[in-house]
Amino acid sequence: MELKRVVVTGLGALTPIGNTVDAFWEGLAAGKSGCAPITRFDAEKFKTRFACELKDFKVEDYINTKEARKMDPFTQYAVVASDEAIADAGFDMEKLNLNKVGVIWGSGIGGLKTFEDEMIYFGKGDGTPKINPFFIPKMIADSSSGQISIRNGFRGPNYVTVSACSSANNAIIDAFNYIRTGRVHVCITGGSEAPVTIASVGGFTAMHAMSTRNDDPATASRPYDVDRDGFVVGEGAGALVLEEYEHAKARGAKIYAELIGGGFSSDAYHITAPHPDGYGALLSMQDALEDAQIKPEEVDYINTHGTSTPIGDPQEIKAIVDCFGEHAYNMAISSTKSMTGHLLGGAGAVEAVASVLAIKNQFVPPTINVFNRDPEIDQRIDLTENVGKARKIDVALSNGFGFGGHNATVIFRKI
Repeated sequence: MELKRVVVTGLGALTPIGNTVDAFWEGLAAGKSGCAPITRFDAEKFKTRFACELKDFKVEDYINTKEARKMDPFTQYAVVASDEAIADAGFDMEKLNLNKVGVIWGSGIGGLKTFEDEMIYFGKGDGTPKINPFFIPKMIADSSSGQISIRNGFRGPNYVTVSACSSANNAIIDAFNYIRTGRVHVCITGGSEAPVTIASVGGFTAMHAMSTRNDDPATASRPYDVDRDGFVVGEGAGALVLEEYEHAKARGAKIYAELIGGGFSSDAYHITAPHPDGYGALLSMQDALEDAQIKPEEVDYINTHGTSTPIGDPQEIKAIVDCFGEHAYNMAISSTKSMTGHLLGGAGAVEAVASVLAIKNQFVPPTINVFNRDPEIDQRIDLTENVGKARKIDVALSNGFGFGGHNATVIFRKI
């Protein structure tokens, strides 16, 4: 079977540093931090009291209030970002074969806020189960893809991938495969998360996974800095419209980039910790390069997983050096999580959007908050510290790794 080419024809972003694609890119290019004290709940007694929340976001500005109440915030974010991407793609809905349009989304924890609210309410009662009838459909992770499909009448494959923090990359690769094998013409893909909740923040801090830099939240997410002390949780969504190349050309679509490869692997090592030598990350990047049928030397930019965790950041850099050899020192590398925080299952989506925009603008967004580079990280690697820079970017690679040993990598190319 001859595989079809797949291109990106629409983008959407709802992030802690910008509520649209343009605002998101402006924040990335400027090195803006999205971190601030938590407002979603009273975090006074929590070890971590800050997060990367959305700013000035009112769901009623985007979704009918009655409908929004039937959605968990992670689904609301998915709908908002996908609406922007679909509008950006400029479809003539009268001519589009809706039976051949899929929705494949990613989320690591789905409707945790809904679950949390219902159980807190139940716990305050006398044991009588007064449960909201929308509890289950709001909570389940596939409500996001379902709502996008219902909203637009898309009748192709419709589901959500769940692989922790690689969920969105897995969704993007699944969408890629459905299109290039001819099963669908178009697929709305990406990921969303709404993890700034009591259960999420409390759970991650109990694991000692999150930063506790409460005195200076704006600098708490500091990948590759020697004083990094954990990730900063973030919320939001990223969306991409993937389309078969000839289908896009035939309708005169604007094309941002081509998606040329996707790779997977499993660490098969530990439920939360990465392989100490970054072996799973290496396998994922190698698999993606093989799938894309390109040489390592062709990659210009890597948007790393780079979470700002003591264990994780060095392993990914080691894997990059092992994968790319001497070329690792010619590429630009950055972690945009230094600005957005970690959107968990939605991270790969906003970082895919960032990678596509880096190609479009021929500009590398920075890794901010690198004050004292970790001496354990290869000093020859260009981490794009603190200030972004213009450079030639024909090929961009984006990594996403998750608890459970999940690894997924996507590669985009200028077209």
